[in-house]
Amino acid sequence: MAKQRSRYVCRDCGHESLAWSGQCPGCSEWNTLEEVVVTATTAAGAGRSKRRSAAAAPRSIPLRDVAAPAEERLGTGIGELDRVLGGGLVPGSLVLLGGSPGIGKSTITAMALGNLAAAGRDVLYVTGEESAAQVRMRAERLGESALDVPVLAETDLASVAAAIESERPDACVVDSVQTLHSAELSSAPGSVAQVREAANALMEVGKRNGTALILVGHVTKEGAVAGPRVLEHLVDCVLLFEGERERSYRTLRALKNRFGATSELGVFEMREAGLVEVEDPSARFVGEATAASGSVVLCAMEGTRPLLVEVQALVAPTEVVPPRRVANGIDRNRLAMILAVLSRHGGVGVGNADVFVNVAGGVRVDEPGADLAIALAIASAHRGEPLSDREGRPLACFGEVGLTGELRYVAHAERRVAEALKFGLSPVLGPAIREAPSGLEPAATLRAALGTARKRFGTALREAA
Repeated sequence: MAKQRSRYVCRDCGHESLAWSGQCPGCSEWNTLEEVVVTATTAAGAGRSKRRSAAAAPRSIPLRDVAAPAEERLGTGIGELDRVLGGGLVPGSLVLLGGSPGIGKSTITAMALGNLAAAGRDVLYVTGEESAAQVRMRAERLGESALDVPVLAETDLASVAAAIESERPDACVVDSVQTLHSAELSSAPGSVAQVREAANALMEVGKRNGTALILVGHVTKEGAVAGPRVLEHLVDCVLLFEGERERSYRTLRALKNRFGATSELGVFEMREAGLVEVEDPSARFVGEATAASGSVVLCAMEGTRPLLVEVQALVAPTEVVPPRRVANGIDRNRLAMILAVLSRHGGVGVGNADVFVNVAGGVRVDEPGADLAIALAIASAHRGEPLSDREGRPLACFGEVGLTGELRYVAHAERRVAEALKFGLSPVLGPAIREAPSGLEPAATLRAALGTARKRFGTALREAA
């Protein structure tokens, strides 16, 4: 005989408690526990279930005996999206696509389904936030193929699962998973119980029919994917669509990918006709780089792709205590560490000034190889000396800065240097490594890098004048 009981689940980390409390014991966040009604069997029923499970225990087999058939991926026709996915959508996979409102999640999914429909694949677009007429208005600017995509405006979970079971599409987009609700649960749509139930039901029908499912999700104000943490563990791939709505560039990166790398990056540009792939983002960012003080070019690596981005810094005197530290595109704690190393080992003290650091183009860089570029940009802004050659080309650099002021090795130095040389940025300032590639100007410490940059680049404009 079944009975009802309540549990309290954290909507951030998924921690379960038997009683409500103001602070979650798992993640220490406040007011995140929500009541979930579950059905429990009696002790006698549970005992019978355990005895049946023990009698029919499955047998394990060695991995070498497991058949591993090659799955044909579904190419979306969007090269940057396929790159981040690892080559395309895997049949039967569950992909979670998150991003802030208005960033372009619905646009990129509609474009992908349109390309799949044009290639002869069966697709389905489920919308819970918009009507079918609103979806058509957006599809009209994406091309004729987007108008061939079947659309279903429905929020009932059972109806959506029945439609997928009936039509058996090769790929299906659910926009968004927070709008689906199950009539068997009393909680509101978007709650922990509803999101978990929707993801489980869609995963079951998708894997049974071999349908690649893309669940569109929201993000929190901190930029994390909204919903319970168990949702991220349940899906096969978590994609995050980033950027600022006021800027045209968008970046797509994988936070989790069971079928590919998690370090790949896709770059897009939003235009009137939809999202356009930026196949050579380095050319865009280097072309917009300035020769003013506080500007350097970072030779970064995003997955297997070298990427050149402009790092800008502004140092301004202030009477505010404590002075402001603003970072866009980099971690704020990383900026604080670099400022401390600059003051202790580089002779650049900005304790009485506001410091603003920005990665131009709306790109976010998380790798440690950006440390040297941030330090040189701040030093250039503090001294008012441009770091550029006589032709006005900015300094290119990379390297990790240690707490003792040394420059540490970062991976793929030769590919970073080759990308900079392709655009005429030479020499490239970086850490001293064995078998240094041609075009690299090595420096062992941050102080040495500051001296080399000032000697090779900081005096070039004054000598020309």
